[in-house]
Amino acid sequence: MAGEYSREPSVKVWAGQRRLIEMGPSRRETPARFILGVSPGTRGFMRTGELRNQIDRIWDSFWSGGIANPIEVIEQITYLLFLKRLDDEQTREDKKALTLNKPVERHIFPEGSDADGTPYRQMRWQNFKNLEPRAMFDLVDRHVFPFLRAMGGDGSTYAHHMRDARFTIPTPGLLGKAVDLIDKLQMDDRDTKGDVYEYMLGKIASAGQNGQFRTPRHIIRLMVELTAPVPGDVVCDPASGTCGFLVATGEYLRQQHPGLFANPKQRAHFHRGLFHGFDSDATMLRIGSMNMLLHGIENPNIVRRDSLAEDHAGEEEKYTLVLANPPFAGSLDYESTAKDLQQVVKTK
Repeated sequence: MAGEYSREPSVKVWAGQRRLIEMGPSRRETPARFILGVSPGTRGFMRTGELRNQIDRIWDSFWSGGIANPIEVIEQITYLLFLKRLDDEQTREDKKALTLNKPVERHIFPEGSDADGTPYRQMRWQNFKNLEPRAMFDLVDRHVFPFLRAMGGDGSTYAHHMRDARFTIPTPGLLGKAVDLIDKLQMDDRDTKGDVYEYMLGKIASAGQNGQFRTPRHIIRLMVELTAPVPGDVVCDPASGTCGFLVATGEYLRQQHPGLFANPKQRAHFHRGLFHGFDSDATMLRIGSMNMLLHGIENPNIVRRDSLAEDHAGEEEKYTLVLANPPFAGSLDYESTAKDLQQVVKTK
């Protein structure tokens, strides 16, 4: 994108080249940046003690209900949050049509019924949340989740990663309690939604399977502020995980460049072209996508990809800023590792 804030890509990301970050006035002359994080860790953040207590109650209900893996807990909560958001979107569409006295333009929940004869309207959060636990469990398991998996064709990043969604809440009682607690969460604005999810992400262990971890939030903020993203950047995290770096970049741009949303091209770029994240774990892609969604980023490019593999055609010279904290555990297949990367560093 051309303009005041544009910057031509000049970092060959996948060959592992790095540029030093220049401080002072000369900083703006650096055409592209590549900065890596350092140490793993977790740090939760909430502005409101009551919301934090509500999240703790939801979390405790999953643990006492038999789901002890924190990744699985947040994945199931993510599905429920997504279903609630779909219902909120449909409600906005319905109100818009009523206000304009026109037919509803977008049916997130189609008219009619699924193959088993269950009306799609029954799959809306506002309808199934009031069912007794056994009926709710049967509806969510047999109808709502198949509907969720079938949404992958609507083109959005979030729906795409829901295609292999698995419903693993073991009992009707746990589902009913989780739905009731989530329904009581007051998440009316973007900041609150983001803080709620950030707090849940902070409950993920500091080091998990395959080297997964969360970079401490203050480290993320420091790295973003040092690189000072601008609205014309194309930002990538090749080991995106929960998308913390991309979320922090979005928040930085909102604070430092609020005028970008008044420019149609910059606004479209922000929502559909600025953010790129890669991860090889499907669960983390879903979690990261939801994190972006709850922070008000409409359709980022969050895709499943091994950033170290040979198959990265078209990625060179594509990004103006790379922010990443790659995992320091796990193993690589030497034969499939990118040859240009092996020219820079040996992987065995």
